[in-house]
Amino acid sequence: MAEATGKMKRELVLDGLDCASCAMKIEDGVKKMEGVTSCSVNFVKQTLTYETDEENEQLLTRVKNKIKKLEPHVKVLEPNKKLRGTAHHEGHDHHAGHNHEHGHDHNHPHDHGHEDVHGEEGHSHSHDHGRGGTKVMAIRLAMGAVLTAVGMIVHANSVVELAIFLAAYLVVGGDIVLQAVKNIIRGQVFDEYFLMSVATIGAFGVGQYPEGVAVMLFYQVGEMFQGIAVNRSRKSISAMMDLRPDYANLKVGNDTKRVDPEEVQVGDHIVVKPGEKVPLDGMVIEGNSMVDTSALTGESVPREIEKGQEVLSGFINKNGVLTIEVSKDFGESTVSKILDLVQNASSKKAPTENFITKFARYYTPVVVIVALLLALVPPLIVSGAAFSDWIYRALIFLVISCPCALVVSIPLGFFGGIGAASKSGILIKGSNYLEALNDVKYVVFDKTGTLTKGSFKVSDIHTSLEGLGKDQLLEIAAYAEYHSTHPIAESIRTAFGRELDEARIEGYNEISGHGIQVNVDGKEVLAGNTKLMNKESIHFEQPAQVGTTVHISVDHQYAGYITISDEVKEDAAEAVRTLKQMGKTTIMLTGDARSVGEEVGRSLGLDEVHAELLPQNKVEEIEKLDRRKSPKEKIVFVGDGINDTPVLARADVGIAMGGLGSDAAIEAADVVIMTDEPSKVASAIHIAKRTRRIVWQNIIFALGVKGIFLLLGAFGIATMWEAVFSDVGVTIIAVLNAMRVLKVR
Repeated sequence: MAEATGKMKRELVLDGLDCASCAMKIEDGVKKMEGVTSCSVNFVKQTLTYETDEENEQLLTRVKNKIKKLEPHVKVLEPNKKLRGTAHHEGHDHHAGHNHEHGHDHNHPHDHGHEDVHGEEGHSHSHDHGRGGTKVMAIRLAMGAVLTAVGMIVHANSVVELAIFLAAYLVVGGDIVLQAVKNIIRGQVFDEYFLMSVATIGAFGVGQYPEGVAVMLFYQVGEMFQGIAVNRSRKSISAMMDLRPDYANLKVGNDTKRVDPEEVQVGDHIVVKPGEKVPLDGMVIEGNSMVDTSALTGESVPREIEKGQEVLSGFINKNGVLTIEVSKDFGESTVSKILDLVQNASSKKAPTENFITKFARYYTPVVVIVALLLALVPPLIVSGAAFSDWIYRALIFLVISCPCALVVSIPLGFFGGIGAASKSGILIKGSNYLEALNDVKYVVFDKTGTLTKGSFKVSDIHTSLEGLGKDQLLEIAAYAEYHSTHPIAESIRTAFGRELDEARIEGYNEISGHGIQVNVDGKEVLAGNTKLMNKESIHFEQPAQVGTTVHISVDHQYAGYITISDEVKEDAAEAVRTLKQMGKTTIMLTGDARSVGEEVGRSLGLDEVHAELLPQNKVEEIEKLDRRKSPKEKIVFVGDGINDTPVLARADVGIAMGGLGSDAAIEAADVVIMTDEPSKVASAIHIAKRTRRIVWQNIIFALGVKGIFLLLGAFGIATMWEAVFSDVGVTIIAVLNAMRVLKVR
């Protein structure tokens, strides 16, 4: 929820971060540093976020040095230090602060043929698969393959054969061996480079030259495909999040000038032409147009916008020219909040992700020890067992055991789930909340603005005077309410819908807490609540419908009543029905009158309704539920208003209605629904279930395949070829499976 006071957050861009185990290593290393309270590396977006107790430049330098030491090929950049519009990386205009959001791919070594993309080292890292990197890699692999074929055809003497295979090996995998050596010098032994180097050099040692080269070859091909797949999903996620407006047309006198959205002040006027993004939140003061809101709300039908209406940044203007008075500066506007949410989403990791990180940390050393025992023990104990056989088996065992598939595909799965949800207009602020949605048992709704529209409408007109029609009663009421600013008065005037002539009214008098006394066309009209009728001792009828009632009398004779009620949202009933089908308990908490609450509850088929509650009572209701549920079950609260903030914070998962909701509610919530549709709660749960299913498919598949091959390898049935498939093949399949999450049904 809210950040603890006094904590400073720092974000760094890790250019060239392209293997998940490197990301884990960096996260782990920085987390253990003195002065760092928490640290999170987002592999998908190539960023590192760390928290400290106070701003400290020396710590920043230490963090950078640590990263340099752990992974020399990663370039550390500060998002806010990047120059705007400079010719950085082929002249891409990088936006300070948010560049790594939709700027991944500009910022990514993969997308440039820069040779020296890794800084001083100039070291072509094994995972460098950009356009340039892929080309170089493909040429190296082809050369290696040709040399291997030559070595296999030419049965020369053993020295020549060894020389040919060695040349092939160095062309294909020299960089991996180099990296392994560097890592060992830095005291990091157990990583994939080490595993691959030991396995392949070992194969040479036991005379299996072709296999040594082939293993390296397959590993590099696999890494290349994995890089491409991860990049694809990076791109699709960042394209989906590509909300950030590049410029704003600021009105200066009669001219407009193109400026950065961050330079625009509140109160300035900006012009948005057809086809442009609305760069900042504001109010339309001139023009009308259709706007596409799909980027924010997932809503495919364009909305009509006219003078006096609010527009949010991220909308795309379709046909008219709009002049907008800016109401929030860029940092506070909707788009930048959304980008922030999505960027920080992955710093709150799901339990599954944390488990895998911990698992990998202990798993690799254990595997290396087991492999060592496998190489040494049987030949010493079993008579007739050859050392070369068992060393070979141990090497196969090592290759198979690399935990790449898990480490890459799981964060990708969760990130994809968050991406898929945002495509539907649901913003989930962390993969831990995505995971928590799986265990939801109770869905608690606020009423006004969540299940209902929060706007009043005339729902019933009842006349009690002979010869007085419903239209005439509405007209009298509209004139009576002519000067009132109350929402109820407005809804009566809207229902009447015709021009009102002020000359017909005189002697207007508002009686506080009762209603209005006024002369319309010379007749005395009273319009108000039951207290007003009782005060004037006019006998009135009790309305049949639930809602707010305005009683009307003309010349002290009761004329009838008008009922005004809040409309239920179109999809509210469907939302409740879907949740009940999923086996969830639906509850409504409202501050409204009991009769109104119960009527809405009945019409929607809710399980429970608690009415006439103050904000603190809502928190108490959630706490009662908390005592009722089992430890595994979770409570979701869905609300929209300022008064919902404490409840949103108290529930296991707080969901805010983002289109109309208050800023405070959106800040306090864990999930934000941009379309204001309650049915999206069920969609969010559905996406969460799907994400979990895909993540677990990957875990079970990866561990299952590895387990089978480890057994085969230990018994000498599997060769190096199968070993490579079980590592690289499984990773690619798992990454492709994780990408399925992005397809929203």
